[in-house]
Amino acid sequence: MMLRTCQVLCSQAGPSTGAWQALSFDGGAFNLKGTGELMRALLVLRLCAWPPLVTHGLALQAWSQRLLGSRLSGALLRASIYGQFVAGETSEEVRGCVQQLQTLGLRPLLAVPTEEEPDSAVKTGEAWYEGNLNAMLRCVDLSRGLLENPGPTGNILMQLKVTALTSTRLCKELTSWIRRPGASSELSSERLAEAMDSGRDLHVSCLSTEQNQHLQASLSRLQRVVQHAQAQRVRLLVDAEYTSLNPALSLLVAALAMRCNSPREGGPWVWNTYQAYLKDTYERLRQDAEAADKAGLAFGVKLVRGAYLDKERKAAQLQGTEAPTQPDYEATSRSYSRCLELMLTHVSQRGSMCHLMVASHNEESVYQATKRMWELGIPLDGPVCFGQLLGMSDHVSLALGQAGYAVYKSIPYGTLEEVIPYLIRRAQENRSVLQGARRERELLSQELRRRLLGWGLRVPH
Repeated sequence: MMLRTCQVLCSQAGPSTGAWQALSFDGGAFNLKGTGELMRALLVLRLCAWPPLVTHGLALQAWSQRLLGSRLSGALLRASIYGQFVAGETSEEVRGCVQQLQTLGLRPLLAVPTEEEPDSAVKTGEAWYEGNLNAMLRCVDLSRGLLENPGPTGNILMQLKVTALTSTRLCKELTSWIRRPGASSELSSERLAEAMDSGRDLHVSCLSTEQNQHLQASLSRLQRVVQHAQAQRVRLLVDAEYTSLNPALSLLVAALAMRCNSPREGGPWVWNTYQAYLKDTYERLRQDAEAADKAGLAFGVKLVRGAYLDKERKAAQLQGTEAPTQPDYEATSRSYSRCLELMLTHVSQRGSMCHLMVASHNEESVYQATKRMWELGIPLDGPVCFGQLLGMSDHVSLALGQAGYAVYKSIPYGTLEEVIPYLIRRAQENRSVLQGARRERELLSQELRRRLLGWGLRVPH
């Protein structure tokens, strides 16, 4: 049964000294939004809960363009799905969206929408990755420009997708090698960090000459983004992806962290993402947190449930191996709870040396996080923040933001051609989230009935 209320601390002086008061997740915060926004949100969330639309989204988009023409089809998308989940195309449109979020007590987490196509020579060549590098650098500048005077935490955050700068094929090769016994000395984070510093050619025996050259170019791109972000005081949250890629991604993050996450640098500047729906996540998170503490490095974590459940299970079935995922949603929630408790304990012990984003649309997880923050004495303006997708779970985001928590909305931006395929693929990966947004749809309907018909009371708390 979904929690209807959440106890949160309303005083920003520090959880241990404030009164413990009730903040309801019953949609009351929707009074901060216009009726048109609520109607669009309800329409789009209902559409996204319809499986055929999500499954055949790309085909339906192509069909609508042929039937209606690009202009009319684009106008319909802008008024619906694009308008709900995307900040806009130009920097001015993004700025307008962010300013509106700020008036609601929310903060931006910009994301550059990129989709590699392994069978496409255009979207896998070095020129494509260099173009993505330039887009990432511009995103850093835009993120900084949007928040010239950041809030008390001083955190300007941005998402970074590593496979926009290096190929998935290379990551799969590296992952395969990392999983072999005795390969750790050749593929260590220390060696990669040294290669980034020196700029000298790096030779890995499991890779071809062409792959080694691509690895060196990829390291250079990653270093340029991180150095620019650090100079602009923007913290990078690296996206997690498939288990066939994640060990390679974590290796690259570890190499970057060795250079950027030291206390004297004001780290952590590079955060990794941990997916609670994987069976080994708790142990990996525990080991990584302890390793960072032992090395004297700051540690940044974005904790998510995970979005690739169906694909991971199908891949394991094809390979004849055990699925790496938790058996069901309840087990995933238990894993998320354990990981959350682990990280909040680390934050309470290490203070500003440990940062956490509770990236969840789940009311119970948010309840646990806020309650434990109060019990552990973690202040609202401290190193713990919350994250949800733009256009999703606004009843949770708004309630937290109005209570003084640091809440970020993940915001893609770009042209229709760039963003719609990205959104459709994300929707396919997040089917359970979209179909599980029933409570939010009910709260939207309730608020609209109250406004338009003058009836329909909110759930008491």
